Amino acid sequence: MKAIFIAATVLLAGQALAQDARQLAPLPPAAQESLRDEMRGNLLAISEILTLMAEGKVKEAGEAAEKSLGRGAMGKHMDKPFDARPGPNMPREMHRLGMDGHGDASEFAKAAASGDRDKALALLPKLTSACVACHYSYRIR
Repeated sequence: MKAIFIAATVLLAGQALAQDARQLAPLPPAAQESLRDEMRGNLLAISEILTLMAEGKVKEAGEAAEKSLGRGAMGKHMDKPFDARPGPNMPREMHRLGMDGHGDASEFAKAAASGDRDKALALLPKLTSACVACHYSYRIR
């Protein structure tokens, strides 16, 4: 029974890869690793922001958003060799989505910094809209 489950899983995974219509963004291996590390950090940041908002800590959520995701977080790979920097190795539109995401996070952060919970909540979905668009449109392997 276990062998059948494993075979079915492998078959389904292969079919999913064959049907993946996302555009391949052929980044150098070092840039892929930098990007994966950054995306994992972004997930942690989003989780922290959501937790702070749920706790009513609106201003703190804004601070976390700007520090980890906003325009203030841009350029974190500038000290790395070119092949380890994701941005300049991405397709132009993929890079644009990332830049838009930084802007959206800063917009949320500004609203949250004002303490306006309702405005911050209204902007909260924008924290992930560029992420979703990028992950839905592009793949790195």
